[in-house]
Amino acid sequence: MAEKKKKRSVLKRQRQEEKRRKRNKMVKSRIKALIKKVKKAALEKDPELENYLREAIKAIDKAASKGIIHKNTAARKKSRLQIFVNKVALQENK
Repeated sequence: MAEKKKKRSVLKRQRQEEKRRKRNKMVKSRIKALIKKVKKAALEKDPELENYLREAIKAIDKAASKGIIHKNTAARKKSRLQIFVNKVALQENK
């Protein structure tokens, strides 16, 4: 029995989904890399910490506004990152 031929609209939808999946994956992995960069900078007392933190928060907000991650997920990530930075700063001052 011959395989059914897929409609053109189905093929187009599949191409679009693949393109979006790749773009979303790229954004999510960039966010993870930026978070790691901020944590490393905080532990090493890097003077560029504020810039890294600002960049990470901006990327998280942008991903949430585009619907790549949920707004609550973005809020949680930003909150946890800020708490981590503050804890490290407190330990540094002791």
